[in-house]
Amino acid sequence: MGAAPQAPAADCRLCPRLAGFRDRNRDRHPDFHNGPVPSFGPLSARLLVLGLAPGLKGANRTGRPFTGDAAGELLYPALARYRFATGRFGARVDDGLELRDCRIANAVRCVPPQNKPTGAETTTCRPFLEAEIAAMANLTVILCLGRIAHDAGLRALGQRPAHWPFGHGAVHAVPGRPILIDSYHCSRYNVNTRRLTPAMFHDVFDLVRARLAD
Repeated sequence: MGAAPQAPAADCRLCPRLAGFRDRNRDRHPDFHNGPVPSFGPLSARLLVLGLAPGLKGANRTGRPFTGDAAGELLYPALARYRFATGRFGARVDDGLELRDCRIANAVRCVPPQNKPTGAETTTCRPFLEAEIAAMANLTVILCLGRIAHDAGLRALGQRPAHWPFGHGAVHAVPGRPILIDSYHCSRYNVNTRRLTPAMFHDVFDLVRARLAD
Protein backbone atom coordinates (compact mmCIF):
# COMPACT_ATOMS: atom_id res chain seq x y z
CA MET A 1 0.00 0.00 0.00
CA GLY A 2 1.28 3.48 -0.85
CA ALA A 3 1.68 6.33 1.58
CA ALA A 4 -1.43 8.35 2.39
CA PRO A 5 -1.90 10.99 -0.31
CA GLN A 6 -1.84 14.71 0.32
CA ALA A 7 -5.32 15.90 1.28
CA PRO A 8 -6.89 19.35 1.61
CA ALA A 9 -6.84 20.98 5.02
CA ALA A 10 -10.02 20.52 7.05
CA ASP A 11 -10.87 24.19 6.47
CA CYS A 12 -9.21 24.54 3.05
CA ARG A 13 -9.42 28.13 1.73
CA LEU A 14 -7.74 27.58 -1.66
CA CYS A 15 -11.01 28.27 -3.51
CA PRO A 16 -12.62 31.40 -2.00
CA ARG A 17 -16.05 30.76 -3.55
CA LEU A 18 -16.19 27.20 -2.20
CA ALA A 19 -14.86 28.24 1.21
CA GLY A 20 -17.51 30.97 1.45
CA PHE A 21 -20.24 28.54 0.44
CA ARG A 22 -19.06 26.12 3.14
CA ASP A 23 -19.09 28.93 5.69
CA ARG A 24 -22.68 29.81 4.87
CA ASN A 25 -23.73 26.18 5.02
CA ARG A 26 -21.95 25.73 8.33
CA ASP A 27 -24.17 28.46 9.73
CA ARG A 28 -27.32 26.89 8.26
CA HIS A 29 -26.38 23.26 8.97
CA PRO A 30 -23.90 23.07 11.86
CA ASP A 31 -24.38 19.30 12.06
CA PHE A 32 -23.14 18.74 8.46
CA HIS A 33 -19.59 17.68 7.60
CA ASN A 34 -19.11 20.99 5.70
CA GLY A 35 -15.51 20.43 4.66
CA PRO A 36 -13.40 18.72 2.02
CA VAL A 37 -14.74 15.18 1.71
CA PRO A 38 -12.06 12.50 2.05
CA SER A 39 -11.83 9.59 -0.35
CA PHE A 40 -13.34 6.25 0.64
CA GLY A 41 -11.81 2.82 0.18
CA PRO A 42 -8.36 1.19 0.30
CA LEU A 43 -5.32 2.73 -1.36
CA SER A 44 -4.39 -0.79 -2.50
CA ALA A 45 -7.43 -0.84 -4.83
CA ARG A 46 -7.11 -1.42 -8.56
CA LEU A 47 -10.25 0.63 -9.30
CA LEU A 48 -10.73 4.33 -8.64
CA VAL A 49 -14.25 5.67 -9.11
CA LEU A 50 -13.97 9.38 -9.81
CA GLY A 51 -16.96 11.64 -9.23
CA LEU A 52 -17.52 15.35 -9.71
CA ALA A 53 -17.92 16.96 -6.27
CA PRO A 54 -19.82 16.40 -3.00
CA GLY A 55 -23.55 17.02 -3.04
CA LEU A 56 -24.86 19.63 -0.61
CA LYS A 57 -27.07 17.23 1.34
CA GLY A 58 -25.16 14.10 0.35
CA ALA A 59 -21.41 13.84 0.93
CA ASN A 60 -21.19 17.40 2.26
CA ARG A 61 -23.61 16.34 4.98
CA THR A 62 -22.30 12.85 5.74
CA GLY A 63 -18.59 13.19 4.95
CA ARG A 64 -18.47 10.12 2.67
CA PRO A 65 -18.57 10.23 -1.14
CA PHE A 66 -21.96 9.51 -2.73
CA THR A 67 -23.57 8.96 0.67
CA GLY A 68 -26.86 10.62 1.54
CA ASP A 69 -28.08 11.55 -1.93
CA ALA A 70 -29.66 9.79 -4.90
CA ALA A 71 -26.40 9.17 -6.78
CA GLY A 72 -25.25 6.70 -4.15
CA GLU A 73 -28.47 4.73 -4.48
CA LEU A 74 -27.30 3.63 -7.93
CA LEU A 75 -23.54 3.57 -7.38
CA TYR A 76 -23.24 1.53 -4.20
CA PRO A 77 -25.61 -1.30 -5.21
CA ALA A 78 -23.68 -1.54 -8.49
CA LEU A 79 -20.41 -1.79 -6.55
CA ALA A 80 -21.91 -4.57 -4.43
CA ARG A 81 -23.25 -6.37 -7.52
CA TYR A 82 -19.76 -6.38 -9.05
CA ARG A 83 -18.06 -7.42 -5.78
CA PHE A 84 -16.43 -4.08 -5.10
CA ALA A 85 -18.38 -3.59 -1.86
CA THR A 86 -19.54 -5.69 1.07
CA GLY A 87 -22.26 -4.95 3.57
CA ARG A 88 -25.50 -3.11 3.05
CA PHE A 89 -25.57 0.50 1.86
CA GLY A 90 -27.59 2.52 4.34
CA ALA A 91 -26.80 6.03 3.06
CA ARG A 92 -24.91 6.90 6.25
CA VAL A 93 -21.29 6.60 7.27
CA ASP A 94 -21.96 4.06 10.03
CA ASP A 95 -23.84 1.61 7.78
CA GLY A 96 -20.91 -0.83 7.88
CA LEU A 97 -20.35 -0.78 4.12
CA GLU A 98 -16.79 -1.57 3.06
CA LEU A 99 -15.15 -1.25 -0.34
CA ARG A 100 -13.03 -4.03 -1.80
CA ASP A 101 -10.42 -3.36 -4.49
CA CYS A 102 -12.15 0.00 -5.07
CA ARG A 103 -11.66 3.57 -3.88
CA ILE A 104 -13.94 6.56 -4.49
CA ALA A 105 -12.76 10.16 -4.86
CA ASN A 106 -14.09 13.41 -6.29
CA ALA A 107 -12.40 15.73 -8.76
CA VAL A 108 -13.38 18.64 -6.47
CA ARG A 109 -13.35 17.87 -2.75
CA CYS A 110 -15.71 20.63 -1.51
CA VAL A 111 -19.38 21.16 -2.29
CA PRO A 112 -19.91 23.81 -5.02
CA PRO A 113 -22.98 26.05 -5.38
CA GLN A 114 -25.59 24.43 -7.65
CA ASN A 115 -23.32 21.35 -7.92
CA LYS A 116 -21.19 23.20 -10.49
CA PRO A 117 -17.50 23.80 -9.77
CA THR A 118 -15.69 26.26 -11.99
CA GLY A 119 -12.79 25.27 -14.19
CA ALA A 120 -10.44 27.19 -11.91
CA GLU A 121 -11.70 25.27 -8.86
CA THR A 122 -11.21 21.95 -10.60
CA THR A 123 -7.67 23.00 -11.52
CA THR A 124 -6.93 24.13 -7.95
CA CYS A 125 -8.05 20.76 -6.59
CA ARG A 126 -6.11 18.75 -9.19
CA PRO A 127 -2.95 18.27 -7.08
CA PHE A 128 -5.00 16.29 -4.57
CA LEU A 129 -6.26 14.00 -7.33
CA GLU A 130 -2.74 13.63 -8.71
CA ALA A 131 -1.53 12.68 -5.23
CA GLU A 132 -4.39 10.19 -4.93
CA ILE A 133 -3.45 8.49 -8.19
CA ALA A 134 0.26 8.46 -7.29
CA ALA A 135 -0.50 6.81 -3.93
CA MET A 136 -2.49 3.96 -5.51
CA ALA A 137 0.30 1.57 -6.47
CA ASN A 138 -2.06 -1.03 -7.95
CA LEU A 139 -4.34 1.39 -9.81
CA THR A 140 -5.46 -0.15 -13.11
CA VAL A 141 -8.80 1.46 -14.02
CA ILE A 142 -10.30 4.89 -13.33
CA LEU A 143 -14.07 4.97 -13.79
CA CYS A 144 -15.02 8.58 -14.56
CA LEU A 145 -18.58 9.57 -13.70
CA GLY A 146 -19.44 12.40 -16.06
CA ARG A 147 -17.51 14.69 -18.37
CA ILE A 148 -15.96 16.89 -15.67
CA ALA A 149 -14.56 13.84 -13.89
CA HIS A 150 -13.35 12.54 -17.27
CA ASP A 151 -11.53 15.79 -18.02
CA ALA A 152 -10.09 16.00 -14.50
CA GLY A 153 -8.87 12.41 -14.62
CA LEU A 154 -7.15 12.91 -17.95
CA ARG A 155 -5.48 16.13 -16.87
CA ALA A 156 -4.28 14.44 -13.68
CA LEU A 157 -2.62 11.88 -15.96
CA GLY A 158 -0.98 14.63 -17.99
CA GLN A 159 -3.32 14.21 -20.97
CA ARG A 160 -5.40 16.66 -23.01
CA PRO A 161 -9.12 15.78 -22.86
CA ALA A 162 -9.53 16.80 -26.52
CA HIS A 163 -7.41 13.80 -27.47
CA TRP A 164 -9.66 11.40 -25.54
CA PRO A 165 -13.35 12.35 -26.12
CA PHE A 166 -15.87 11.61 -23.40
CA GLY A 167 -18.57 9.08 -24.18
CA HIS A 168 -20.66 6.72 -22.08
CA GLY A 169 -18.93 3.34 -22.22
CA ALA A 170 -15.80 4.77 -23.85
CA VAL A 171 -12.53 3.07 -22.91
CA HIS A 172 -9.34 5.15 -23.07
CA ALA A 173 -6.09 3.17 -23.00
CA VAL A 174 -3.65 5.94 -22.12
CA PRO A 175 -0.15 4.56 -22.75
CA GLY A 176 1.68 3.75 -19.55
CA ARG A 177 -1.17 4.98 -17.37
CA PRO A 178 -4.35 3.53 -15.84
CA ILE A 179 -7.20 2.86 -18.26
CA LEU A 180 -10.03 5.41 -18.14
CA ILE A 181 -13.60 4.23 -18.61
CA ASP A 182 -16.43 6.75 -18.93
CA SER A 183 -19.98 6.69 -17.66
CA TYR A 184 -22.71 9.24 -17.49
CA HIS A 185 -22.94 10.52 -13.94
CA CYS A 186 -25.32 8.56 -11.71
CA SER A 187 -27.19 11.71 -10.68
CA ARG A 188 -30.91 11.79 -9.94
CA TYR A 189 -31.46 13.92 -13.05
CA ASN A 190 -29.71 11.46 -15.36
CA VAL A 191 -31.55 8.51 -13.83
CA ASN A 192 -34.96 10.21 -13.89
CA THR A 193 -34.55 11.25 -17.53
CA ARG A 194 -33.22 7.77 -18.36
CA ARG A 195 -30.06 9.22 -19.81
CA LEU A 196 -28.50 6.62 -17.54
CA THR A 197 -30.37 3.42 -16.70
CA PRO A 198 -29.22 0.71 -14.26
CA ALA A 199 -28.61 -1.58 -17.25
CA MET A 200 -26.39 1.05 -18.89
CA PHE A 201 -24.49 1.50 -15.63
CA HIS A 202 -24.01 -2.25 -15.28
CA ASP A 203 -22.67 -2.39 -18.84
CA VAL A 204 -19.92 -0.01 -17.78
CA PHE A 205 -19.06 -2.16 -14.78
CA ASP A 206 -18.87 -5.15 -17.12
CA LEU A 207 -16.17 -3.21 -18.97
CA VAL A 208 -14.38 -2.48 -15.70
CA ARG A 209 -14.39 -6.12 -14.66
CA ALA A 210 -13.20 -7.21 -18.10
CA ARG A 211 -10.26 -4.79 -17.98
CA LEU A 212 -9.31 -5.88 -14.46
CA ALA A 213 -9.38 -9.51 -15.62
CA ASP A 214 -6.97 -8.85 -18.51
